[in-house]
Amino acid sequence: MSTKTALIIGAGIGGLSAAWWLTRLGWRPIVLERAANLRTNGYMLGLSGPGYDVAQTMGLVPALRRHERPIDENVYLGRDGRLLWRARYRDLIGDVDWITLSRTALVQVLRDAVGESADIRFDTTVLEIHQDDDGIDAKLSDGRHCRADLLIGADGVHSSVRRLLFGPDEAFIQPLGYRCAAFQVADNLGLGYDFLSYAEPGRLTEFYTLSEGSLATLYAWKVDEPAPVSPERTRQALREAYAGAHPRVLRYLDLLSAEAPLFFDDLNMIDMPKWSTGRTVLLGDAAHCLTLISGQGAGMAMTSACILAQELKQADVVTALWRHEARLRPSIERLQARSRKIAPLFIPATRRAFKIRNMVMRYLPPRLLAWYFTHAIRSEVHAASKGLGIGDI
Repeated sequence: MSTKTALIIGAGIGGLSAAWWLTRLGWRPIVLERAANLRTNGYMLGLSGPGYDVAQTMGLVPALRRHERPIDENVYLGRDGRLLWRARYRDLIGDVDWITLSRTALVQVLRDAVGESADIRFDTTVLEIHQDDDGIDAKLSDGRHCRADLLIGADGVHSSVRRLLFGPDEAFIQPLGYRCAAFQVADNLGLGYDFLSYAEPGRLTEFYTLSEGSLATLYAWKVDEPAPVSPERTRQALREAYAGAHPRVLRYLDLLSAEAPLFFDDLNMIDMPKWSTGRTVLLGDAAHCLTLISGQGAGMAMTSACILAQELKQADVVTALWRHEARLRPSIERLQARSRKIAPLFIPATRRAFKIRNMVMRYLPPRLLAWYFTHAIRSEVHAASKGLGIGDI
């Protein structure tokens, strides 16, 4: 029996997770990454629920714990610098299994776990895709052609695979009405394991220590009509959005050099009627971006890769792709509905909504707050054990 080949576009969390699982099935994964190396500008994320269960099944939890950046307290200040409210992170999440770490660290742990079992090619992507009943022919950007039994598009919210085979971005991207920017500067705040946030109607800014000597920033704001912003105008657009903000918030914009990497994008959700066509499947943000509001994007990408491998073990490729979606879609739809619901709480747009949110956070008993934050996580854990059926291969 010949070895089956999977062509995976994207060496991020979803793509590397898929490579890890497929090697356990005896497949040959070829992973293409547009960037010159593993991306190192990742920011903080939380791994819980199904994602944590998958990491545990993969045996990665000890390695992830070594990279953990626990959060002690989140302190919220207003535009005038006065304290709005503060909360201890552990009080909010209770006894839920949770790992907080940088995206960079998670990707590196996955890369180390994959080892030499996958052929990872950097500075390479796919230009053309042609499918037939027996496989896929892909033309690559390095001039080579690749024949594969399966193609996985794990290339993010602005997926090239999705555009090539499913349609233009505007058919599937749903802006939530918020925009965000993130960058890193030298740490001169000394926050340790605390988050410092400046909140006001329509704007939220967060500062936290990403690693020793490195301070990460997140600027997020409400936009009524998120018109496209050219790469040349992102820094100017960020400054315009934060006119009149707290001096500290503006000071770190001054420290952002013209050469420093800047992440700038809308908070977009991907909503598609189907995630596969023929022998091609979209995975992670390419298929169902949940936005950073959900806190489950990385974990659900890992979960998707696990479920896909389970189905490929039991059925032919086309049938496995259909079964994979049937199992995963209910959880994704619940998470997307929750993201839409809590977006106004993430950044209240009006002064009245902002005041009410702050009063709730300040005066609601900690036990009720903890229940609110952990309820969705626990329901997803339940779904993982009952509906998703995560386990060994």
